[in-house]
Amino acid sequence: MILDGTNLTIEKLVKIAREGEEVSLSPEAEQRIVECRKMLERKLEAREVMYGVNTGIGEFSETLLTDEEASQFQKYLVYNHAAGIGDPAPQEYVRAAMASRINVHCHGMSAMRLEITKLMVDMLNRGVVPFVCQKGSVGASGDLAPMSQIALVMMGEAQAWYKGELLPGVEALRRAGLEPIVLKPRDGLAIINGSNLLNAMNALHLYDMNRWIKQAEIAAAMTLEALNANMKPYDVRLHEVRGFPGAVRTARALNRCIKGSAVLEPRKKRVQDAYSMRSTPQVLGAAHDALAWARSQVEIELNGVGDNPIFLPDENRVLTGANFQGSPVSLPMDMMSVAITMVSVMSERRLNRLMNPALSEGLPPFLAEKPGLYSGHMLSQYTACSLIVEQRMLSAPASCASIPAAADQEDFVSMGMNTSIKNEQILKNAHGVLGIEFIAAADGLDHRAQKMGEGSRVAHDVIRKYVSYLGEDRPLFPDHTVMAKVVESCEILEAVEAAIGPLE
Repeated sequence: MILDGTNLTIEKLVKIAREGEEVSLSPEAEQRIVECRKMLERKLEAREVMYGVNTGIGEFSETLLTDEEASQFQKYLVYNHAAGIGDPAPQEYVRAAMASRINVHCHGMSAMRLEITKLMVDMLNRGVVPFVCQKGSVGASGDLAPMSQIALVMMGEAQAWYKGELLPGVEALRRAGLEPIVLKPRDGLAIINGSNLLNAMNALHLYDMNRWIKQAEIAAAMTLEALNANMKPYDVRLHEVRGFPGAVRTARALNRCIKGSAVLEPRKKRVQDAYSMRSTPQVLGAAHDALAWARSQVEIELNGVGDNPIFLPDENRVLTGANFQGSPVSLPMDMMSVAITMVSVMSERRLNRLMNPALSEGLPPFLAEKPGLYSGHMLSQYTACSLIVEQRMLSAPASCASIPAAADQEDFVSMGMNTSIKNEQILKNAHGVLGIEFIAAADGLDHRAQKMGEGSRVAHDVIRKYVSYLGEDRPLFPDHTVMAKVVESCEILEAVEAAIGPLE
């Protein structure tokens, strides 16, 4: 995969981070990097004052460094900022962060030496993955703490994984056939000064969120069939006249999943079903629309120059600003926290209707085969509710939770890393909630014993590979746990889309 600063998509980043796709720099990107470095070196010779090159940073930005200090400063900069805490970030996040930082360098506006970027490329391609503490970034001045741990490994320090083994950084490089680098003016800051880890996490989360929302459409279709729904609210024309593209998309997906179902045959039904049923296109569609905006923002960041200062070789100019600020991506990702939680709440409300004999259109109480002796799926709803309460707590926005830092020089920060971390847990809980609805919907369809829709039948078949029909009561935690993993794997989605086409 050739990186040039402009063509990195979420899907490409997934291939690099998770599938080990190799990367290279375009020749034009290499030339831009070289030309920008030449400009920096001319300015250093002319003793021009440049932030973070021959000055301190943050509150020390007014402190001018001597030539000798400027050479040493980048090392101490990395040391000082490698101040995270706790458990390591998953390796896929670190790989994605490295790829996105390389893409920043490809613009030729960061002024580090080409050797810096090439070492990052070689580390990616040869499987050297730095140990990076997940926590410690405030999402402004970039992800300074975690990105500094990447820089440390490039210097032959700290720790990194290589072929599944956690090693001293210098040893990981050696086994991969690589040599550590000595940082020179600007090199260190050019590695660490961007919101690359948090946005890499955002990109991977958006990929997973999109696939999760599509599975929520499949689960909704199964539940609507099991509840003998009135299908008029899912007529695409109803949503086209309002105009929200996400709702139109969801209505089409539901109709494709239910095509051929007995629920479409003329029979006595309610004039209007509950909101948790007939509002499905509007609610899931809103999540799709939110995701489209978040995706746009995240991909702009993946292909933008998130750095400070910015070097413009064509104009022989250096501009300082705040292009490291994570707010443009943390705000839409806070919205995605709410969107995934919102769809999870609707899933639980449909689950409730499958359980409640007053609402389930003839299904047995709690889908129990012998109500009273057996309790069926009664406690499954408890588990779903527990997961959703945690999701609601985590949906509080971090993007407005700034705490000033650096003696009030950095007095507004995005806290975007907190958004990314909480979205990981929100999504994990969402897998569980949706898995429980899938289990209950499959049993509901078995109770109906009628012809299923084309998509619903395929989904039902996948579910039955892992979870059998609940006749006699049994412990349910193995079923819940395995179905959460099935949802995470997207096996249901992939099987349904293979049968009826993409749910787009």
